[in-house]
Amino acid sequence: MDSSRQVFTVDLLERYAAKGRGVITCMAAGNDVIVIGTSKGWVIRHDFGVGDSYDFDLTVGRTGEHSVHQVFVDPGGSHCIATVTGNGGSETYYIHAKWSKPRVLSKLKGLVVNAVAWNRQQITEVSTKEVILGTDNGQLYEMAVDEKDKREKYIKFLFELTELPEAFMGLQVETASVATGTRYYLMAVTPTRLYSFTGIGSPEAVFARYLDRAVHFMELPGEIPRSELHFFIKQRRAVHFAWLSGAGIYHGGLNFGATHSSPEGDENFVENKALLSYSKLSEGSETLKPSSLSVSEFHFLLLLGNKVKVVNRISEQIIEELQFDLTPESVSRGIIGLCSDASAGLFYAYDQNSIFQVSVNDEGRDMWKVYLDMKDYAAALANCRDPLQRDQVYLVQAEAAFASREFLRAASFYAKINYVLSFEEITLKFISVSEQVDALRTFLLRKLDNLTKDDKCQITMISTWATELYLDKINRLLLEDDTALENRNSDYHSIIREFRAFLSDCKDVLDEATTMKLLESYGRVEELVYFASLKEQYDIVVHHYIQQGEAKKALEVLQKPSVPVDLQYKFAPDLIMLDAYETVESWMATKNLNPRKLIPAMMRYSSEPHAKNETHEVIKYLEFCVHRLHNEDPGIHNLLLSLYAKQEDDSALLRFLQCKFGKGRDNGPEFFYDPKYALRLCLKEKRMRACVHIYSMMSMHEEAVALALQVDPELAMAEADKVEDDEDLRKKLWLMIAKHVIEQEKGVKRENIRKAIAFLKETDGLLKIEDILPFFPDFALIDDFKEAICSSLEDYNKQIEQLKEEMNDATHGADNIRNDISVLAQRYAVIDRDEDCGVCRRKILTVSGEYRTRGYIAAGPMAPFYIFPCGHTFHAQCLIAHVTRCTTESQAEYILDLQKQLTLSGSEARRDQNGSLNEESMTSTATADKLRSQLDDAIASECPFCGDLMIREISLPFITPEEAVQVTSWEIKPHLANQRSLSLPV
Repeated sequence: MDSSRQVFTVDLLERYAAKGRGVITCMAAGNDVIVIGTSKGWVIRHDFGVGDSYDFDLTVGRTGEHSVHQVFVDPGGSHCIATVTGNGGSETYYIHAKWSKPRVLSKLKGLVVNAVAWNRQQITEVSTKEVILGTDNGQLYEMAVDEKDKREKYIKFLFELTELPEAFMGLQVETASVATGTRYYLMAVTPTRLYSFTGIGSPEAVFARYLDRAVHFMELPGEIPRSELHFFIKQRRAVHFAWLSGAGIYHGGLNFGATHSSPEGDENFVENKALLSYSKLSEGSETLKPSSLSVSEFHFLLLLGNKVKVVNRISEQIIEELQFDLTPESVSRGIIGLCSDASAGLFYAYDQNSIFQVSVNDEGRDMWKVYLDMKDYAAALANCRDPLQRDQVYLVQAEAAFASREFLRAASFYAKINYVLSFEEITLKFISVSEQVDALRTFLLRKLDNLTKDDKCQITMISTWATELYLDKINRLLLEDDTALENRNSDYHSIIREFRAFLSDCKDVLDEATTMKLLESYGRVEELVYFASLKEQYDIVVHHYIQQGEAKKALEVLQKPSVPVDLQYKFAPDLIMLDAYETVESWMATKNLNPRKLIPAMMRYSSEPHAKNETHEVIKYLEFCVHRLHNEDPGIHNLLLSLYAKQEDDSALLRFLQCKFGKGRDNGPEFFYDPKYALRLCLKEKRMRACVHIYSMMSMHEEAVALALQVDPELAMAEADKVEDDEDLRKKLWLMIAKHVIEQEKGVKRENIRKAIAFLKETDGLLKIEDILPFFPDFALIDDFKEAICSSLEDYNKQIEQLKEEMNDATHGADNIRNDISVLAQRYAVIDRDEDCGVCRRKILTVSGEYRTRGYIAAGPMAPFYIFPCGHTFHAQCLIAHVTRCTTESQAEYILDLQKQLTLSGSEARRDQNGSLNEESMTSTATADKLRSQLDDAIASECPFCGDLMIREISLPFITPEEAVQVTSWEIKPHLANQRSLSLPV
């Protein structure tokens, strides 16, 4: 075997490990610590972790020959138990890693300890906790030692074999936590038997159970040099065991904590038991029995003579033989024994002087082949390291199933293969087998499950092929069974459900056009519709349902949130003709629907004849839009109006025309239909009352009254009363009604006159008798109107008296106004001599020629001025300048024009200063007074500081355009002549 591929390799660890203290008799290891016992009673401890070595002489104070019978080390390498035998009997010692000398266990004096079971879950560096010891006389003891006590805490007797007293050769213990405490599992071996003990509590409580009950054991009689029991430990738990017995190696798995219901009781925690016969290890006719045993995860290391044979635990085949480099003095006896270090994962072999280390190199790498050869496919897959190994396992299973004609099962295995066989090779295998389309389809489906999302092209092609195989299978079932369509439990319906599930799963990877073409070519309309629905091709789905006459299903599709609203408009004409009620109900339940786009469908439905008592669905929908949705589209209102107009009963039409749809909104219309269209429509349909209403609404009151007189005089009167703001028009309308009433009356003359006079009373005084007299014939007698004429004259008399009273009141009012004017002319104001002008801040009562304003007459030596009720005073010239500057441009021009005219009129008056008063001078003075009054009104109607003029000045800019020059003068400009540029070296 190639050494690079060897699982177990041997290296010399220590050549002269006994250090001249005799020859090696026994050995134990744990956590990189090796303890050996020698023939001269020495215990030598090698700590390879720290590189230390210690010697302990266990024969101090004893006479005669003594040798170390057995040594035991805990998995942590801290605690050691050694038994010394010799002429003076036997003694058992305990040695801690930190102690300088051993301590004798006096209670075990005379007993030979052959086996020790350490409690791996409880033991610590400073305390052994519960340790179980097995002796050569078939007894079990419990012991505990704490490092700080320097002696054992206790040693208790636990159990003794009475039926067949034999020496205990091996002990192993495992614990598990349960709800009621700690459960102990103990296995012990003698040369011929394997005992099992279990219980909850403490070791003492566990063995107390067996005082009155039988002990569970397995007996394998046979001669063997030395019986051994080993547990394989993985992640601090025992996984499986092996017993080196006389009949063979008895081994199996361990299941601690499981509930067993077998008649063997709780002791049956062993699973998958097997016996490896020694005959399989023999090379010739003679059967050799191993002298020592070690257990790895998948192998047994068996010491046969000077060789260690490695046997696969699963296949029971020898895979390797380990050779050891022995010294000449050790060749005679050879390898003495094997031991293992569970913590470090190492194995050791020893002869009289040397220690050999056996290392494990990935022992599970070929286990998948072992399990595969044994046809344990699940275990083989569990031990595969790469996809290629898994492919080989799947291939073996697939070929076995294919050979036994289990094609569907073979297809599932073939689909998992990615490297060993190509996709084409596998598909050809199924195609070559006649009538195995189902198996090929199964292979394709499983292959799809195993492909990654990155294989988009392959997924699409395989999905399309699977689709065609499904369709072929469906057609075959229809041909084979004529009753397949009626039987809901048939294979046909089963494959249909499976096919639809496949389409749903693969809708995103199937090519839409290709798949639809396939479905159409095979005539699978329902599946085509189903796939179109999956791909959101809702137009195809809805069109199919309409062709089938299933309007409700089509509407259910259109109501889905993902369906575009445009499809509602596209299929509305067909749906409303198919089922008007359901269609309109669907429209009313759909949000964000534009009714204007449904007008073609509604007009198509309205053009069809309908029964008298049948609900007009379009009118119902339009009323929903107008009244519930408050739709303002003129097209909707016009359509509803046209449908109302075509009904025999015009009550709905009149209610619609009278309804104010604008709801009184500001600047909003009261209706949204076209009145001209409504008028034409109502005239065409001879809906006269509706026409009267429309005329009135359009303020065509004369036409409304004229048409109403043809229908009902009462309606005409109501229309005439609607005119309230135009008295002349209202009178004209009532005259039209009166003329119609008089001309239509066919009774006796006096009766006609009485009715005409009664009609006058209905007008509430708007018409008089003289207004309707022209409508009577010329030969009517005046006596018939005497009462009406007298009544009219009395009314006129009352009106004349009322006018007289109003004239007297007006005269008294004019006298009062004249008195107020005369009083106002005498009003005066007192000015302080230090009063300042509000504009120039100079004294008002100053004498200066510069303040003499043109057109004004100075009061003595003082300049003209204005004083306001608020107390502000201004020179006339200052006030004119201030107002013209602050007011609008047009007002300023008006003021300057008045001042100019006033100046001109003043110049003309000065020319006639000869003291004579003629007509021209009087006219000139009157004109000047009028202009001065107008100028006063323009500039002094209100105080410029307290009135609107001051408020308007808030919006004026601080800097006027005339002051732009001053703003420019304040700008800071750089003096370029004083600037110098400095060039700096870079």
